[in-house]
Amino acid sequence: MRVACLRVADLPLAARLRAEPELEGLPLAIAESPAPRAVILVASPPALRLGVRPGQTTAQARTACAELVLRTSTPALEKAARETLRDAALCFSPRVEIAAPRSGLHAAESVVFLDASGIRARWRSEAGFATALSARARSLGLVARAAVAGSRAVALLAARAPGAVDEVRVIAAGEEASWLAPLSIDLLEPSDALATSLSRFGIRRLGELARLPRRALASRLGERALRLAALARGEADDLPIETPEAAEIVEAIDLEAPIDRLEPLRFVLRGVLDRLAARLDARGLGATELDLELALEARGHDARRIGLATPSADPRLWLRVASLALETRPPGAAIEALRVATQGVPVRADQLDLFRPAGPAPTRLARTLAEIEALCGPGRVGFPIRPDTHRCDAFELAPFSLTNAASRPDVPAAPAEIPALRALRPPLAARVRVERGLPAELQSAAAAGRVLGCSGPWRTSGGWWASEGRFAHDHYDVWTQDGHVVRLRHDRLENAWCIDGVYD
Repeated sequence: MRVACLRVADLPLAARLRAEPELEGLPLAIAESPAPRAVILVASPPALRLGVRPGQTTAQARTACAELVLRTSTPALEKAARETLRDAALCFSPRVEIAAPRSGLHAAESVVFLDASGIRARWRSEAGFATALSARARSLGLVARAAVAGSRAVALLAARAPGAVDEVRVIAAGEEASWLAPLSIDLLEPSDALATSLSRFGIRRLGELARLPRRALASRLGERALRLAALARGEADDLPIETPEAAEIVEAIDLEAPIDRLEPLRFVLRGVLDRLAARLDARGLGATELDLELALEARGHDARRIGLATPSADPRLWLRVASLALETRPPGAAIEALRVATQGVPVRADQLDLFRPAGPAPTRLARTLAEIEALCGPGRVGFPIRPDTHRCDAFELAPFSLTNAASRPDVPAAPAEIPALRALRPPLAARVRVERGLPAELQSAAAAGRVLGCSGPWRTSGGWWASEGRFAHDHYDVWTQDGHVVRLRHDRLENAWCIDGVYD
């Protein structure tokens, strides 16, 4: 089995640069909190060159570098960056796993493993595959190093080895021990006690550890040292990488200060939607609905679902529809954080007709329908379908899509002499005089007078098994003295009459 590793060395820093790319190249430090005595977690290379070090307080860091840009660690941004690294790997292999978070020297790293078996069918070499993998991560805003080896552990050690950030590493089968030999023992993350013992024996390189006799190593340093020596020789028993379950794609951000106006909120939302769209587009996916959640001051919460007519990965469309929804129903308080989630769906390519001109772009229809739904409310825009019931006036709204519209068969046009029934919603109340079980005279806003002709009744009933939704109706088509032909309905349960429709 061949395994590829994609590693981001400093996740808090990478997550912040992904959200604020304009900070690239500036002296930037990520602190654990905005407090003056908060500890610096990571710093960018320009900040390190100016004397800023992890472990300093923010006050000490500002003393070392007056132009230092400080940002706080944001779990929401880091979680999104970690999942983005997974999305980059999913562009190349269906079998991907996120490594468990670590502590100690490599606590800030984020690592993803993917199955690299059989890649030569598409890529000329494993180095080319690793280069493409690293480039895909960079296109999603993350600078990551890629390595390919025969196991997770060896691939991770190769990705951790010193060198250029964008350098790729490939360890061929059988060359693990020689490749790892010059690397520092610290890459194996030994415990403090074991690291002290190894240093006392003069063991500082993986090759030196790999050459120690196993029996002597076990008797002096224990089972843990034996496992590290096996890793130093490139020996590792790996389980296969499983295919991850489909999960929603989430982008979120915690704001530095609450936002109480729509314009700055739209600016923040644009960045979140751009990052979400980039992740979907990289995997050839789109979104049919967005779940927008806003964390408000005083522990308030605002959640809304924004529907789209067709799968789309256009952040401009998303922003326009989301802004319209926020303008129609503004949040009730200032916003402290926001979260956007969606389920990625395949984007359908439209088949053009051979003999007809091309119609409007599907995104234009999606934008129009989404704007209407933002005004009318979720679930109130679509096309009617018949539910599984005998009730004549029952219908449901289904989300509109070009697929549904195209799949409906063409119905031959009805002859012009057949009258059309125009349904009245809601029905008009009517007063009816009955003779011999049939309507003889009625009074209503749609028709009035003696009944000159009557057809029916047509009886429908259903829902008898439930207390709500039960119905029992008799329908009549009647011709009244004033010249109207109407559909009359008698509710047998309520003993009420109404005009259900008018024939045009």
